[in-house]
Formats: sequence, structure tokens, C-alpha cells
Amino acid sequence: MKSVSVKGLTVRAGSRNILDDLDLDVRQKDFLVIIGPNGAGKTTLLKTICGLVDKVSGEVNILEKPLEDYSRNKLAATVAIVAQQMNLEFAFSVEETVLMGRAPHLTLLQQESKHDYEIAGRAMSITQVDHLADRRLDQLSGGERQRVMIARAICQQPRIMLLDEPTAALDPAHQLVIMQLMLRLRNEEGITVLMVSHDLNLAAMFGTRILLIKEGRGILSGTPEEIMTPDNLQQAYGCTMHVDSHPLSGTPRISLVPDPVS
Repeated sequence: MKSVSVKGLTVRAGSRNILDDLDLDVRQKDFLVIIGPNGAGKTTLLKTICGLVDKVSGEVNILEKPLEDYSRNKLAATVAIVAQQMNLEFAFSVEETVLMGRAPHLTLLQQESKHDYEIAGRAMSITQVDHLADRRLDQLSGGERQRVMIARAICQQPRIMLLDEPTAALDPAHQLVIMQLMLRLRNEEGITVLMVSHDLNLAAMFGTRILLIKEGRGILSGTPEEIMTPDNLQQAYGCTMHVDSHPLSGTPRISLVPDPVS
């Protein structure tokens, strides 16, 4: 079964097509990493899949059902998104923030039940932020806040999770924590993961599938070994990269090749 299917998707901003006749199929329990240069349309693709951006043409299907057939609450209970930017205008506690993930499952004035708190507690435990439950978001490190936002997404109990550069600006140890958490959600919870990343080595090491896009078009889609080749990366990024195999994982390892200094 396909978790996400996109056919002929076009999204426009002014006179420019941000996404241009894009096709994509994501199977259940895939860990798809979307890569490509700045301005390629990666974030727009995630936002369109979860209904935050209107398309000009094409089809978006979620669990083989048209996006338009989902109510806002039903879509939020099926697809969760973790954005790159988080709003810290209000100093909510970690527990309050994670509980916001229950909103799609509650009526407008309905209070959270014991069951909702249990789901939030489990989400905080999975992401290892349960010891921070009473802390305010503005008191946390970047890595801790990222895990809190993922916990909120888990609290939605989605079948599909979208993440926009979740490891950006994190140190290597926190990057590893986030990526291993995504693998755990895929393997143990059966969640399909779609993640935008600029880190090609993390993408190659953890992704089961890679989508390489440029100028709003999907150039290639396949396994890391199929996509992460010098020619493919040169075509997308316009610079020379060396690709060999990681000595431990065997996954593609990418290194920039600087131009000769004259």
C-alpha cells in the first residue's frame, strides 16, 4: 500500500513554479529522505502533502485516498509535520506542548482525558524528554526542543510523519539521536517517514529511499546506492563530489571535491 502518492504536482508562487509536474510514490514504512539544492521545492512538497499549500494541478493521495477527501482533523490525525522553525512566543511547558498533538482527536472544547495524558507520556518517553515535562520550551537546548516537537507529532498518532531538516544546526550526537529515533518509529511503530535533509551522508546512512529534486522536478528516486553517485549529485548540485562506501555501514559516503586553487 502507498502511504503517499503524488502525480503531476504543480505548485506556483507568482509566475514561478516551485514544484513542476512532480511525481512521487512512498510505500508504507518507507524512510524517504528528500534531497536537493536550496530552492528545489523540498519544503513546499512537505507542506503540500499535509495540506498547508494549495496546488495548481496534479494529485496528492494519502493512504490511497485523495487529499481533498480528508477533513482538517482527519488529516492531522493521519499526517504529522515537524517544521524547521518553531514558534517560542509563548512559554509552554514540554508536557503542554506534547499534549497539543492530541488536538485532532478532541472536539473544540473537550479536555484531555487520562488516556490522552498516557499517550503524551509515552511520546515523551519514546523521545527521551519525559524528565523535562515541567520545563518550558525556551529553557531547552536546540536538540531537546527538536525532540519535544517530534514527541508532539508522535502524540498525534499519525501513520505518516513529515520532517523538515530536523537535524539542522544540531551537533553530531544530537543528529544521531534524531535519526535513530526516526528509524525506531518506522520499525516499531510502522510510521512512514518523509524527511527533508541537506546532509547527504545522513540521508545515505538512514534513508531506505532517496528522492533527488532540482527546480521543482524529481530527478531521480531510488535506494541510496542508486541515487548517491557522482554523476547524479553533480547534475543536481553543480559541484564535484566523491562517493565511496562507509567502512562500517557500507552505505554511500559523500565528500566534497574542492576546485583546484590557481
